[in-house]
Amino acid sequence: MELVPLTSADEVARVGADIVEELVRRRPDAVLGLATGSTPLATYQELIARHQRGEGPAWGGVTTFNLDEYVGLPAGHEQSYLATIRRELTDPLGIDPARVHGPDPAEAGLPTAGERYEAAIAATGGVALQVLGIGTNGHLAFNEQGSSLGSPTRIKTLTEQTRRDNARFFGSPDEVPMHVLTQGIGTILRARHLVLIATGAGKAAAVAAAVEGPVSASCPASVLQLHPHATVLVDAAAAARLERLDYYAEVYAAKPVWQRH
Repeated sequence: MELVPLTSADEVARVGADIVEELVRRRPDAVLGLATGSTPLATYQELIARHQRGEGPAWGGVTTFNLDEYVGLPAGHEQSYLATIRRELTDPLGIDPARVHGPDPAEAGLPTAGERYEAAIAATGGVALQVLGIGTNGHLAFNEQGSSLGSPTRIKTLTEQTRRDNARFFGSPDEVPMHVLTQGIGTILRARHLVLIATGAGKAAAVAAAVEGPVSASCPASVLQLHPHATVLVDAAAAARLERLDYYAEVYAAKPVWQRH
């Protein structure tokens, strides 16, 4: 795992966009794994701004897979993660909606939804780069504390804390669905490059536990320590509780430019 300490959320967004663009320039048919929520939004906005200025790569051959999807929302609901990622990233980049995928939350197909999503990802050759956020309790995607570190895509029940965290996208915690389909930790680990983005003081404890604590289901994001190519981008506030922050800064400053992505 590599931790990259940056000064601000804006700098995190720029570096995150650099990493994604470098892959797409090198592999125009790249398969991206995408997180939704507030944390990656600044990176997505940076990608869109560059694209609109004509500075970004061509996106037409890119395929994307969302990390998760709510279960129980009406079809086409604006807060579904498929609608959200299309609105906040893939439509503005000009990615064909047919190439933008999420788990199928239709009630009739729920028993096999996870298996079908795993098969769809595998059929593309797998995710090359997975964008991740981290929950305030260390959850990864919707793999809450106690989730199996080898879990596949499946249906999960959200904790009260996660529903409170996500209530800002709805009207109240009661409006947040109780269940989701989420890529499992085992699924996430199969991506070839993991890029976790964390900004703000509210994520500092979770970042410290994930990066410097033991690998444990009590902090699902700690599993990044086992991945051969995991990058953690943090601003100063999110890095505030790291004990080895000076070391991470020294290592990143000395890193060859060609190795930074």
